[in-house]
Amino acid sequence: MLHSSRSGVSRALVAAGILSLGIIGMSSGHAADEKIKVGLMLPATGTFAALGSAISNGFKQYVAENGGKLGGREVEYYTVDDESDPAKATENANKLIKRDKVDVLVGTVHSGVALAMAKVARDNKTLMIVPNAGADELTGPLCAPTLFRTSFTNWQPAYAMGKVAAEKGHKKVVTLTWKYAAGQQSIEGFKEAFEQAGGKVVKDMTLPFPNVEFQPFLTEIAALKPDAVFVFFAGAGAAKFVKDYAAAGLKSSIPLYATGFLTDGTLEAMGDAGKGLLTTLHYADGLDNKKDGAFRLNYAKTYKLQPDVYAVQGYDAAQLYQAGLAAAGGDATKQDVIIKAMESAKIDSPRGAFTLSKAHNPVQDIYLRQAEGTQNKLVSTPIKALADPARGCKM
Repeated sequence: MLHSSRSGVSRALVAAGILSLGIIGMSSGHAADEKIKVGLMLPATGTFAALGSAISNGFKQYVAENGGKLGGREVEYYTVDDESDPAKATENANKLIKRDKVDVLVGTVHSGVALAMAKVARDNKTLMIVPNAGADELTGPLCAPTLFRTSFTNWQPAYAMGKVAAEKGHKKVVTLTWKYAAGQQSIEGFKEAFEQAGGKVVKDMTLPFPNVEFQPFLTEIAALKPDAVFVFFAGAGAAKFVKDYAAAGLKSSIPLYATGFLTDGTLEAMGDAGKGLLTTLHYADGLDNKKDGAFRLNYAKTYKLQPDVYAVQGYDAAQLYQAGLAAAGGDATKQDVIIKAMESAKIDSPRGAFTLSKAHNPVQDIYLRQAEGTQNKLVSTPIKALADPARGCKM
């Protein structure tokens, strides 16, 4: 009887030892049943609400196509409405990183918000994927090993349009945008290519974001009589500008050019005023690749909507993170392994395959599109595999 008791004690001690080893083992990485925590910090209200929704839909679609998992683990979402308000960005990012302890921070649309998010993510060594905001600084002077982007820099599509405008023989151009980072950097990108090719921007005009009182500017454009006008607007403001431009009688006399944000998701609201507009972007309707066909079909089935560039960028954010997690065996704590795999990934995107530059920004084709109905139809590819110059990145 005594022997039996000792044996029971021994078995209990061994079991306790195994259990403690298990606990220690689990604490050093993700437990087998632990979920990947994804923090989605995107606009759910205001001017950019529809863009935030499309990004979120795209991200979740890829996860659903992957069996509801990333890196072989189930995914748990934590969401914050960033309201496109830079003043609230630090607090909102801290909620996801410090309170919810997310493994990856995904956001956002507004460049000013993204810049503040990036600082919080860097300070906390949290992996961050930008699925839209094009602020050149993110993969320029503020670049970091933990910061990736699956969209564009403001410079990329605008530079391509500068090349297109020059090739069309325009010599004098007027520009107009909201006075904020995305708009002003787009103007600089356009100007760089246009003036390199011998063109001249005769006047840069700006108005405060999100002001939509365009009439004084349209009057001035009519008086200046440039060969063409280049603008940067997005969302509801873009639709109003195009309608006002046509109503002022300018559409028929002075060609209007823009990056694709002018017409993506806004053509229905523009009506006839948007017909025939030429824009440049890293996505277009009518791309001839299998990935895009499957993506569009699944998106339409799931959300009863046609996808746009924002949905593609969200989808690719999930694809990029999957590439990193797969290399790390699903262990989100193996950040060095994840980063290395993401840096070398080739993403099979609906936009066409792309790789990442040393600054972690897509090296991608830029398309010329023409508005037709509610679609931005592919016309040509003015620049293939365009890499942002990443000025100021020291990584």
